[in-house]
Amino acid sequence: MSEVCALFISDLHLQPAHPATSKAFFDFLEQHARHAQQLYLLGDLFEYWAGDDDITDPYHADIVAALRAVSDAGVVIYWIAGNRDFLVGARFAEEANVILLPETWVAEIGGHKVVVLHGDAQCTQDTKYMEFRAMVRQPAWQAQFTAMPLAQRKAIIAGLRADSRKEQSGKSYDIMDVTPQAILDVFAETGAEVMIHGHTHRPALHQLDEGKRRYVLPDWEPESTPARGGWIAITDDGAITRYDLNGAVIPS
Repeated sequence: MSEVCALFISDLHLQPAHPATSKAFFDFLEQHARHAQQLYLLGDLFEYWAGDDDITDPYHADIVAALRAVSDAGVVIYWIAGNRDFLVGARFAEEANVILLPETWVAEIGGHKVVVLHGDAQCTQDTKYMEFRAMVRQPAWQAQFTAMPLAQRKAIIAGLRADSRKEQSGKSYDIMDVTPQAILDVFAETGAEVMIHGHTHRPALHQLDEGKRRYVLPDWEPESTPARGGWIAITDDGAITRYDLNGAVIPS
């Protein structure tokens, strides 16, 4: 029987206001992630992360403890930052026992050369977001921001989220999606044959030239109609399978 080499999830946007998503995440960790060799968290696990000093918040502490339990069970957990939780740092990594990866990472998994990323850096047509992203990913900006009181940071983030929602309402889907050339560039730079990313909330399998495949992970919203969510698994025999939120296989 094949064994699960790795599971991949992204865009859960965990927050206390969405308890059904939190429960779905905890169920996934207990029922599925514990039985994998590796777990990749590919960004926007949280709705937002204001800094590692917010780790003592009871809700955040529960998530950290759940991740730690999976790690203690022998699963190696990898983290790639999203556009909502790029301020996750060394303290979170230590307490949850996760390995922080750079924004693009290549690994041999199940006999495939796989590149994993969040996906926001490839949305190059959204020039205003790309400018914002370049600013907030600077260590100097992050140091200045995290030096502010936590309550002030949360208020700023709330304002930024409100502004973002207004801007997105006027943007086309194409602008907010990855650009084909940016995807081709990642494949060319890494030599990967498989790409897995999130961010766009458009789950799909895209077949590219030369046998390359791009898998897009779903966001998680169990209470929507229909329910959204799920993950990707790679087994040691090389099979790559997409699953919905209930653990049912999504046909390729």
